[in-house]
Amino acid sequence: MQTTKVIQDVVYANHDFQLAYYQEANKKWPLGLHDLQAQQEKKRGLTLTAFLPEALSVEVIAMAGKQAIATLDRVNAAGLFSGLLASCSEPLLYKLRVKYPLSVEDIVDPYQFHSLISDTDAYLFSEGSQYQAHRFLGANWRSVSGMSGVLFCVWAPNAQKVALVGDFNHWDPRRHLMRKHDNSGIWELFIPNISEYQHYKFEILTQDGQVLRKSDPFAKQMESAPGNAGVIPTATEYPWQDDLWLSRRAKCRWHVSAMSIYEVHLASWRRGPHGEYLDYAELIKVLIPYVTTMGFTHLQLMPMSEYPFDASWGYQPIGMYAPTYRFGDPLGLKRFIDACHLAGIAVILDWVAAHFPKDPHGLAQFDGTCLFEHADPQKGEHPDWDTLIYNYDRSEVKSYLLSNACYWLREFHFDGLRIDAVSSMLYLDYSRKPGQWHPNQWGGNENLEAIAFLRLLNQVVYQDFPGVMMIAEESTAWPGVTQPTFQDDKALGFGFKWNMGWMNDTLSFLSRDPIHRHYHHNEMTFSLIYCFNEHFILSLSHDEVVHGKGTLLEKVPGDDWQKFATLRSYYGFMWGHPGKKLLFMGGEFGQRREWSHDRGLDWSLLTHFSHQGLQTWVKDLNHLYVSTGVLFENDHQGACFQWLDCDNHIDSIFVFVRFGLTPNKHLIFVVNMLPDVKEQYRIGLPHHCIYTEQLNSDSEYYGGSNKGNAGQIMPLDEPYQNMAQSALITVPPLGCLILAPVTLME
Repeated sequence: MQTTKVIQDVVYANHDFQLAYYQEANKKWPLGLHDLQAQQEKKRGLTLTAFLPEALSVEVIAMAGKQAIATLDRVNAAGLFSGLLASCSEPLLYKLRVKYPLSVEDIVDPYQFHSLISDTDAYLFSEGSQYQAHRFLGANWRSVSGMSGVLFCVWAPNAQKVALVGDFNHWDPRRHLMRKHDNSGIWELFIPNISEYQHYKFEILTQDGQVLRKSDPFAKQMESAPGNAGVIPTATEYPWQDDLWLSRRAKCRWHVSAMSIYEVHLASWRRGPHGEYLDYAELIKVLIPYVTTMGFTHLQLMPMSEYPFDASWGYQPIGMYAPTYRFGDPLGLKRFIDACHLAGIAVILDWVAAHFPKDPHGLAQFDGTCLFEHADPQKGEHPDWDTLIYNYDRSEVKSYLLSNACYWLREFHFDGLRIDAVSSMLYLDYSRKPGQWHPNQWGGNENLEAIAFLRLLNQVVYQDFPGVMMIAEESTAWPGVTQPTFQDDKALGFGFKWNMGWMNDTLSFLSRDPIHRHYHHNEMTFSLIYCFNEHFILSLSHDEVVHGKGTLLEKVPGDDWQKFATLRSYYGFMWGHPGKKLLFMGGEFGQRREWSHDRGLDWSLLTHFSHQGLQTWVKDLNHLYVSTGVLFENDHQGACFQWLDCDNHIDSIFVFVRFGLTPNKHLIFVVNMLPDVKEQYRIGLPHHCIYTEQLNSDSEYYGGSNKGNAGQIMPLDEPYQNMAQSALITVPPLGCLILAPVTLME
């Protein structure tokens, strides 16, 4: 049978890879069922063409039947078969019975199915306004004509050819060649009767003839290094139980709510008896009860997107849509978050959109061109991290990243995203010397494309996910990080910003010998000048306990008594300071060794009373914080705070009041950062009433010396510190007192 015209221009150079031929003229795909030959030869019927390397013979069988309705002729030795189905005038579902040297297999031909990508989805992706691209790009389950299978799609606009390779086709690029969808640059193929958890990649023929094997940018699951292949996800839907949580979250206003965040690196929070990772089921049993007992309201997970290099801690992700394999499958992560919500814990995800690594199986030069990154290294590479920068101005890249943010929030029910390295996104000259960067169109150093992306990101998320929080790690004085985007062209629209200035200043003070602290008193007070300019989170994160910086406990000079007492007092100051709270794991009990991703925390330290006392202090601070609206209900407004004494640099004592929404609701904090007891120390009192010691960090209960005021303080009719009354109190050494008027307890 003459088939030359049907398969014209189909060649078999480059190990038959170029079979993926698409006839632009008539929009016909040469493989599969079509009527082109029948029309050309004036015959009735349909022509079927298949490419089956190593096949000896091929029969066509109707899906509902058992007997062959046609036998295909071999066209050449490479494995191309074609034939006329004379008895068929309309398309039908069929399978191919293929005889191989050692077996006979029935194969459902994937090329009989038409495109499953809607023109609208492709258009929105190309326009940068597709926020659910993960529902058709990557590997997604579909049911077509009653047949279950997986639709594989990948964006590779500059590729000559794209083939799907995996466990299901012996990693042979000749067997599943993909079709290009019109002008979108998306290649697709629907494969029926495929199994969950099989591995796959895309093999790409570039314009200059290179053959690349790439992991799926939209893979929902990935295998570990060195394979790094995508994994076909399960078709099973997770039965969420957190509807009540989500409905309450949608009405929540986090700015006036308690937020005490426990930052965790799941791989090193705790390890199994043989050093193995805890899986999600084990983490549900031990981590969630711990967070609840400690009184934290939020759990922040360091990046969970798949990353091949352990030492990157997840900040160099390759699989942006794939939860890391390290703790289980995606269903396990959903089960973990569901359990957090049922326990009343919100979960924040650390999300990395500032850069991506250069690993050859990843996004770099994805189709042989700079697809996701800038071609210009002065805009496209981070000199500090040797990573690549997304091209935020490219529409498809915006769809990729926006869809990813929505994916984690929608599919996994995360309650917020903490955006890493925002400062590096905002500035074209970030960590660059003169001559290493290009000014923007106005001659400035602002990255206008990244700014526009961040603004759009926050607009999309807050519109589509009521009640979530967007948090920026931003370390500069950029104005309006947490200002709504409609108020200013430079406003970024985040909900919260990490207060890096407070962290740097106060940790500097903490690390000084007490004899020198009076020279640096302003390091503890300066943040109150600007702390209401943004919605801040006071963050003591993982970055402060690595790379030779020492742990929080070991930053403090002196013996163990001084270290623990100072840290307790410092935490008291932090919990009293306006702003939400964040503490990295281990800080709550005084981890001594620097954090390492290669081992769990030193939980054995809790056999020592000093570590137990610090842990109990943090727990009690959290419970006071959560139960007392004074500390959170208006902590973004200047009216919530008043200094009573911010100038006593000689004694390194800080005294301030935290006010609630009504004047009679308040707490007084007295923080002593020197190892001296202060007897008969006068402080002003807002009310003429008895004050009780709500908490005293020097209590023997926490490992202190038990100096204090026997639980209560009597007022005196003597004005002081702009107050009509005052009191004489005992201030414990390196201690923090939290005092409450009796009216607060009524």
